[in-house]
Amino acid sequence: MANALQVVLQLDVDNLGSSGDVVKVRPGYARNFLIPRGLAVMASKANIARIDEIKQAAQARAAKELEEAREFGAKLEHVAIKIERAVGGENKMYGSVTAKDIEEAYAELGHVFERKYLELADPIRTLGLHDVPLRVHREVRVVLKVEVIKKAS
Repeated sequence: MANALQVVLQLDVDNLGSSGDVVKVRPGYARNFLIPRGLAVMASKANIARIDEIKQAAQARAAKELEEAREFGAKLEHVAIKIERAVGGENKMYGSVTAKDIEEAYAELGHVFERKYLELADPIRTLGLHDVPLRVHREVRVVLKVEVIKKAS
């Protein structure tokens, strides 16, 4: 890597390292992404001496995030939603139920999450009860109950 900079990660960064790690990255990545977002600091002697402090703070933050994710996941496990769709002959559904539809239905109930964490491979195209996995945290996955019902005419 030409002209690599060393930075100390303050938070876990996917595909790069954990908090407290000293990693080499390209200058533009450090300058434009990592440092402005508070994900890393330059690897000066003072910052390298603070690695233990950074790791402890990150572990405390990670433990808090994990606990919040578990609480949120526990709330979601007990919530089931019904989504109505128009149906033609032979109970053939018009359109499908997408991750956006599921996200909006849960948001109406006050449970807000980002749809990119829904692990819905393909849109739902059939009536009935469906299990949709949601990744709340790296270590917490929840199965959402989504029932697609016939829209009353």
